Amino acid sequence: MLGRHPGWVPNPSEYLASRLVARGFQCLLVSSKLNRYMRFLDILLTLWQKRKLIDAVCLQVYGGPSFVVEHAAGWFSNALGIPVVMVLRGGELPDFFARFPNWSKWVLGRANVIVTPSAFLAEAVRRYGFDAVVVPNAIEMEKYPFLRRSRVQPNLLWMRTFHDIYNPQMAVEVFAKIKEIYPHAKLTMGGQEKGLLELTHQLVNKLGVGDSVRLIGFLGLEDKQREFARHYVFLNTNRVDNMRVSVIEAAAFGIPIVATNVGGVPYLLRDGETGLLVPTEDADAMSQAVLRVLQEPGLAELLSRNVRALAETHDWSVVLLIWEKLFQKVIS
Repeated sequence: MLGRHPGWVPNPSEYLASRLVARGFQCLLVSSKLNRYMRFLDILLTLWQKRKLIDAVCLQVYGGPSFVVEHAAGWFSNALGIPVVMVLRGGELPDFFARFPNWSKWVLGRANVIVTPSAFLAEAVRRYGFDAVVVPNAIEMEKYPFLRRSRVQPNLLWMRTFHDIYNPQMAVEVFAKIKEIYPHAKLTMGGQEKGLLELTHQLVNKLGVGDSVRLIGFLGLEDKQREFARHYVFLNTNRVDNMRVSVIEAAAFGIPIVATNVGGVPYLLRDGETGLLVPTEDADAMSQAVLRVLQEPGLAELLSRNVRALAETHDWSVVLLIWEKLFQKVIS
């Protein structure tokens, strides 16, 4: 659980734990060690030391290199007789399962309950003979003031991690096309650096839009409240996605969303109703969708109103009750 470190985005389960504690549960979060190998040891050691106190293990599953840890933690929990709730997180998990089907089935078979934040991943595990409970990611709606976008300006916002799977360069390419039509257009890009910030900055300069693009780093809640209030279109350019909290946050602010049609996104957003969906890697299609929001009468207001209503179904007051019932059932 690395969210306690500066610059790290909290895992959704870190938010969940604090709310469960407020409802009378006792929660132990492990591990916050930055070194991967130390985290591995910390998790297994904690399971052993606290084995008589633990009623259930809530194991976050991302696949990739961390699947070794998830494999070991699931097996060890079973060996200790502790029920396991596996929460599937990564949008790349379906590809990982396809590459390692036997290993994946072995690990998933250790779970008493499998939870996914979207139907996208629930379908992915169903192919291997497992059922999953869909529990959506949640936010506190009162912290996301709604602004109805009835009059739209060409101010675009992108907010993810500067990593290859989030494709920040596509946002710059889309914006360059918009700026050809709206010379006063603006783009703000916020997020943690994970290897592509410099390349993104180079592309901004190459396309000649440096005077209109702001790269502002990681955004805390107050930063998000400020920036979303200043912008009118949210770009989600992911190559891979499950159901990221950032899209739900954008929905809560009521900003029209233009997103790539990948992973869990089409399970969350309905094209033309709660967002506009375009093919991945297609900057032309995304720029045309942005122009629709800017130019089509009534579209921005329709998307703004509908997407806010969608976000309200992800409020903690709704989602926490689902988690409570799930854990009570597992523990009993």
